[in-house]
Amino acid sequence: EWNDAGVDGANRFLKRVWSFGHRLAEAPAATGDARTLRFELHTLLRQVAFDYERMQYNTVVSGAMKMLNALEADKSGDSAALREGYGLLLRVLYPACPHLSWVLWRELGFAAEHGDLLDAPWPAVDEAALVRDQIELVLQVNGKHRGAVRVAADAAREVIEAAALASPDVARFAEGRTPKKVIVVPGRLVNVVV
Repeated sequence: EWNDAGVDGANRFLKRVWSFGHRLAEAPAATGDARTLRFELHTLLRQVAFDYERMQYNTVVSGAMKMLNALEADKSGDSAALREGYGLLLRVLYPACPHLSWVLWRELGFAAEHGDLLDAPWPAVDEAALVRDQIELVLQVNGKHRGAVRVAADAAREVIEAAALASPDVARFAEGRTPKKVIVVPGRLVNVVV
């Protein structure tokens, strides 16, 4: 049975894409720390490219929606990073929404910078944007999620253990007991056993 709820959702999304593009065009140039935004966008771009190769178009559109959410939620205010991200979004959307993407590409000056959208190459993932200075690890006490701990991305096991043991969450849930062991799963979590 036909249900036009999906059409309404797609229409709202495309209106958001259009509105964001025009707000971006009118925004003054600004700089900021856009590492978080670029990390998120290039992570999503990697997933979208993988989904296109597998012809899973529903997750491609979902990835495009996540890209727009990241652009709209950006706090850095870095206009160059926002413009880069919007260009990525338009190229990702082009196979699914060619008319809207093509018009926005031309109206917002991307065609003058990069050529016609039809001839623009598929966007490449910037591996440098995927490098993190700090990471957040899940913090567990006796196997139960109790918070998170931030450490340098290349932190040694001893540094991670020390950060976990210094966490107020560990002190609160250990209830004065001395930790017996600290288990570190690199890049994912740290579990303090009391």
